[in-house]
Formats: sequence, structure tokens, C-alpha cells
Amino acid sequence: MSVKIRLTRLGKKKFAYYHIVIADSRAPRAGRFIEKIGTYNPNTDPATIDISFDKAMEWLDKGAQPTETVRAILSYKGILMKRHLLGGVKKGVFNEEEADKRFNEWMKQKESKIEAKRERISREKEEYVRTHLEHESKVKDARAQEILKKTSKLAEQADAGPGGDQQEAVSQTTETPEIKEDKKARKSETPGDENIQEQMTEIEKPAPESSEGENTEQGQVAEEKTEGKEVINESEGNEPAEKSEDQKEEKSE
Repeated sequence: MSVKIRLTRLGKKKFAYYHIVIADSRAPRAGRFIEKIGTYNPNTDPATIDISFDKAMEWLDKGAQPTETVRAILSYKGILMKRHLLGGVKKGVFNEEEADKRFNEWMKQKESKIEAKRERISREKEEYVRTHLEHESKVKDARAQEILKKTSKLAEQADAGPGGDQQEAVSQTTETPEIKEDKKARKSETPGDENIQEQMTEIEKPAPESSEGENTEQGQVAEEKTEGKEVINESEGNEPAEKSEDQKEEKSE
């Protein structure tokens, strides 16, 4: 049976943390395991690792094979470095005291690097907070100045009286060149109101009075002429009758 040192996933979506376990290579990821030797939380910066140094060394000596991620964790915590130094002691290259001395120096360097990283991260956070606050203060000052300008303008308008309001209304109602062009285009497409009004006035105009007077006078003249003709005709018809009667009387005498 091959044994592996690997991770078992726990936690919720997008916020996972892991257990470092000793498990059979044929077992599923979230299945049964032999022993838990530590935890790994990658959500912090730097990552939080808590592992049993002695148990990890024991299982490595027994032949357990770590996965790539677990190997990086073991190297980060100095377990692989300690195992390498103990291998040199077994070979007789140096004694245990020298191995412990080298291991302690390596751990100090590692811890100093980790501490420098933590300080750098904290400085970056402080710098970000400071710049963010400065930006917010600038925006706040700009808004306050705009509010002061608006209030001063309103006060000036109130002091100026209704005349200033009328001027503002006139300036607001002034037509822009675009509106004027639009109106011209509409006038060219449809007949103007002025032409329509002129046509209506021409239609509604009454007939001239002089023409009526002339017609009445002409009618009266025509009637007078006809009456004169009738009188002449009557006079012309009666005279010869009277003469004939006088002639008869003379003859009888």
C-alpha cells in the first residue's frame, strides 16, 4: 500500500482551507485518511501553516510520498532542510551539533524573510489607506466649494430681485441655432401661416359699395327711359284722335 502526504479540502466556496493528512493513494480526496498532521490556510498573506514537525519527519522516514503542494509546504517550514542535514550526519559529513547550527541559521534567515514580507504588506496597506483618505478629503473639499458657489449665486439672485429671475428665464428660453434651423426647414416644407391668413382675408372681404350704387343708379336710369318712351307713345297716339274730332265738327257746321 502506497501512502501519501496530501491535502483534504474544507471550507466554503472561494474560501477554502486544507488539512494535511496521511492517506492511502487510492482513497478519494475527501475520503478516509490515516492521520492528520497539520493545517494549511492560503487565504491569509503570507499563508498560515501549522504542521507537526516530528510526525512529518516520521512519515517521511517511513516512505510516505508528499504531493507537490505538500512538498512546497514542507520546504517552507524547513522539514526537508532538516531531513537533508540529518542525511549528512548519517553519512558522517558533520555531526549533529553542526547540523543543528546550520538548521538554526537557516530558520533565522527564513523567519527574517517572512517578517520582512509581513512588514512590506502592512506598509502597503497603510499607504493605500492613507492615499484613499487623502483622495476622499480632496473630493469632499471640492464638493464643499461647489456648494458654497451655488449658495452664493442663489443669494446674489435673491438680492437682485425679480428682474434677475426674468433675465434668467429669457436666457433659458432663447432659441439655439439648431432650433432655428429646424423651424426654417418646417416652414419650407409647409405653407406659412401668414400666406394662409392673407388668403382667408381675401376670401372674406365684402364686395365694394361703389359697384352696388352704380348698379342701382343704372337700374333707375333704365326705368326712367322706359317710362319716357311709354309717355311719348301715349301722347303720340292721342293727338291724331283729337284732331279728327275737330275736323268732323267743322265739316258738320
